[in-house]
Amino acid sequence: MAIKTILVSQPKPEGDKSPYYDLADKYKLKIDFRPFIKVEGISAQEFRTQKVNIPEHTAIIMTSKAAIDHFFRIAEEIRFEVPDTMKYFCISEAVAYYLQKYVSFRKRKIFFGKQTIEELVELMKKHKGEKFLLPCTDILRDKIPETLEENNINFTKATLYRTVASDLSDLEDVYYDMLVFFSPGGIESLMKNFPDFKQNNTFIAAFGPTTANAVLKNNLRLDVHAPQPNAPSMTAAIELYVKEQLKKK
Repeated sequence: MAIKTILVSQPKPEGDKSPYYDLADKYKLKIDFRPFIKVEGISAQEFRTQKVNIPEHTAIIMTSKAAIDHFFRIAEEIRFEVPDTMKYFCISEAVAYYLQKYVSFRKRKIFFGKQTIEELVELMKKHKGEKFLLPCTDILRDKIPETLEENNINFTKATLYRTVASDLSDLEDVYYDMLVFFSPGGIESLMKNFPDFKQNNTFIAAFGPTTANAVLKNNLRLDVHAPQPNAPSMTAAIELYVKEQLKKK
């Protein structure tokens, strides 16, 4: 069966350039975008129940843009003025640059890894005297706190936002040849919105091992899995699969 329509469970890319648009043009595909999950900030009152004392921390671990937004939101709501001496350790350069929305970019206090927590920990080891705060979501991957603990990093976890299912009721009668997921939360949203969902001829693509496991745990068929050695990105994996389907025609 040839793939003609794809629903990607993420926001539509900004701007005119995206590998998804290239894929759509090359294979005459209809690709739509719709976030299956959304982020909601917890209230200051709920934050206080965690008994986390932000002022006693000297450095912050930023793993995403959402973590940055919600840290500064909570700081404002509890009337905590973030000192200029605060150090920031960001998971990637893109996350580090996003900090400029809130703080002036000074190299002496902003550090970043290439993309993984392991790389970031190597930087943090050079600042062992710091007390780190980890702003996070309610479904933080275990790997992050486990890696910090294994390396004896002195840190406190603070849940500042949660991931919830989007309302997808308007998609009830819409059919796509392929659904593309990037997190277990996306799969949970699918099952919550459509408890009677039957996969049948719908192809499912998943990025990352935890997303792939969520597909299988929900008794769904995993058709496309990225990253792979020959397909490091989701779009590359989809292209390989589309090519295979065209050969079978």
